[in-house]
Amino acid sequence: MSVVAGALRRFAGVFIEKEDPPGAVIEEVIGYATKARKNGLVSLEQDAERIQDPFLQKALNLAVDGTDLQEIRSMLGLEIDLECEHAEAEAKVFEAAGGYAPTIGIIGAVLGLIQVMKNLANIDEVGHGIAVAFVATVYGVGSANLLFLPAANKIKARILAGRQRKDLIVEAVGGIVEGLNPKLLRLKLEAYAQSDPKKKPKEKAPGTLNAAAKAPVA
Repeated sequence: MSVVAGALRRFAGVFIEKEDPPGAVIEEVIGYATKARKNGLVSLEQDAERIQDPFLQKALNLAVDGTDLQEIRSMLGLEIDLECEHAEAEAKVFEAAGGYAPTIGIIGAVLGLIQVMKNLANIDEVGHGIAVAFVATVYGVGSANLLFLPAANKIKARILAGRQRKDLIVEAVGGIVEGLNPKLLRLKLEAYAQSDPKKKPKEKAPGTLNAAAKAPVA
């Protein structure tokens, strides 16, 4: 029941995206990296207390407290794995519902046909039974393919995006602990933002031509 309850809570996330895109996270952690490089990790103690993201706050607090980098990676990696396992179990609730829904619709159709066979002499009851059979089938197949299975796929996509976001945070905090140059850290983290659908590609200036196109034809 705890898994089912978690799945129902996660269902709201199918329609509402609560987490910031990777680009926003990168900008935030680069700010922390710049401050830590200038003033040391201890200067981030007050900033860490104001962070709203619990995972980023925990990671930065571990860094400020002087926890070994390997230990930080181990602890945060374990938390990511366990959370993803729980989320996958909740996504499977909707997958199972998508598998059972058509079967339930077929059962409803059979019950409607039984009603038809019992009342062949009464045309009104025959029509009612046929309607029940069709409606049950439509509800079963429709709910599976329009609700349950798409919800499961969307939840899995959100799980993957959440994992990538937390992996980004782990890499960012690791770079801050190592004292990596913020510019180099940004280049390292930009790989996580490549798949961000909200990141628009750079538009070419109008009138620019390919170098090959400008070359004279021999």
